[in-house]
Amino acid sequence: MLTAMQIKPDVYWVGGLDWNARSFHGYTTEDGITYNAYLIMDEKVTLIDTTKATFADELIGRISSIIDPAEIDVIIANHIEMDHSGSIPAILELAPHAEVYASAPAGVKELAAHFGIAGERVHGVKTGDTLSIGRRTLSFVQTAMVHWPDNMVTYSAYDKILFSNDAFGQHFASGARFEDENDLHEIMLQACKYYANIVQPYGKQADAALAAVKGLGIENIEVIAPSHGVCWRSHVADIISAYDGFASGAVKEKAIVVYDSMWHSTEKIALALVDGFLASGVPVKLFDLKANHNSDIMTEFLDTKYVCVGSPTLNSQMLPTVAGFLTYMRGLSPRNEKRIGVAFGSYGWAPLGPKNVGAVLEECGFQMPEKPLAYNWIPGEEPLEEIKAKVAAFVG
Repeated sequence: MLTAMQIKPDVYWVGGLDWNARSFHGYTTEDGITYNAYLIMDEKVTLIDTTKATFADELIGRISSIIDPAEIDVIIANHIEMDHSGSIPAILELAPHAEVYASAPAGVKELAAHFGIAGERVHGVKTGDTLSIGRRTLSFVQTAMVHWPDNMVTYSAYDKILFSNDAFGQHFASGARFEDENDLHEIMLQACKYYANIVQPYGKQADAALAAVKGLGIENIEVIAPSHGVCWRSHVADIISAYDGFASGAVKEKAIVVYDSMWHSTEKIALALVDGFLASGVPVKLFDLKANHNSDIMTEFLDTKYVCVGSPTLNSQMLPTVAGFLTYMRGLSPRNEKRIGVAFGSYGWAPLGPKNVGAVLEECGFQMPEKPLAYNWIPGEEPLEEIKAKVAAFVG
């Protein structure tokens, strides 16, 4: 029998571990995915969230190690996206008297749209609403668009646990349930990657949600239990502080150089940019799109000031790999007036590749201190030195 794991007295993790998942919504999940669900044993047995439908057996098995699933009275659906809610129908079959609580109106509508679950057993809740389940009274805070309209978090003052939904989560599979039982550096990196690739487009909403969470008082949160990854108990203040930085849009004096190249000419320009940043004392990372995934680049992008993107011209366009990266980046709504963009690349007949890159960077709202750094055929020593001088000028 699968085993539930205790988070606090009478509160258990009963979710699923997808050790072999390597992709989620277009970004790499090199350490797998956790679908977290939590069982609270009180006068009303309460299940907070479920799992992806394919992990329903794990969920039911872990619940069964504590109690007969038929005894579940309440299901809290913090989010209706299917990796959170996919097993709700299976639980409702086993617990026919259970009632479901979701954010109103979006969560209620989405339950009906996704699963046909509606009627008297579905209850909509809003910020400030509470639900008594016995010794505990659960409080709800809506966090719309972090990252769907229905998102909300649930707080148990009795346990001082914040069931935080997608906020503070990581795509990370681990047999240990807390951050202090894992490599903290890795957990923080995965939390940053999750924010950069899932939550980043909703920074303003995330900031509002963060304010609501902090309104509970950090001293009143002993455990943050997200829907993905491990729970936080020893570094609650640290992850809240990290989210403060993520949501603020603050950038650091560092650079990334992202490119693809056909015959190494654009690569020469990329390396000259790297050398220019290093000579100016600016930390920089180089990403060849043939070797690096978009989601890993965007993790580094999150707090980077200088974003340089390069492509040669191919069929009057940029390379498809570069176009794919820019499409991915643009979809994450990276508009930030503090960020500086640089387009670059080589060309044979016309500089349309770097020109098109520059147009996208401008559309993203970046400052553009230079026209696209476009060089015909193979750039020699003089233009490469010129690139370094240009970097020094806009960094200075």
